[in-house]
Amino acid sequence: MVLVEGVSDKSAVEALAERHGRNLAAEGISLVAMGGATNIGTYVGKFGPAGRDLRLAGLVDVGEEGDYRRSLERAGLGSNLSRSDLEALGFFVCVADLEDELIRALGTAMVEEVIDAEGELGSFRSLQKQPAWRGRATHDQLRRFMGAGSGRKIRYSARLVAALDLDRVPRPLDRLLAHIAG
Repeated sequence: MVLVEGVSDKSAVEALAERHGRNLAAEGISLVAMGGATNIGTYVGKFGPAGRDLRLAGLVDVGEEGDYRRSLERAGLGSNLSRSDLEALGFFVCVADLEDELIRALGTAMVEEVIDAEGELGSFRSLQKQPAWRGRATHDQLRRFMGAGSGRKIRYSARLVAALDLDRVPRPLDRLLAHIAG
């Protein structure tokens, strides 16, 4: 069982698996969007050792890493877990979040191309002109843009993964997919 924070993360994992010719459902791997990282304890309780005793894995944003550690420790999956311990359990940490990882892997120019292909470059340019965002790094503006529109993170996550060179997949996403192959 792969636990991810939201639907956009689920979409990105599915898109990368598909690019590698994998069908996670056919492999017996369930991919669950938890509806927020704060739900990790509930899902670990339900599907971990005290629940269905399934092998768990997932992605975690760096800001939620502590919640994941505590939940995994409460479930009996270790104590004083380090980031290496989390990875050994199958949980891989994204710097900031998965969108941040994808923007860095693609570069801002390529992300703008993806946005342009979706017909939203004008909307992005409007955000860049807003006083709060004017003069800020394009990377930060892109992260804000992805999170600002209704369903935008979900819509763009698979598109950004599709635009990636497979040798530039962000480490957490790449390591997660490798982990669930074994």
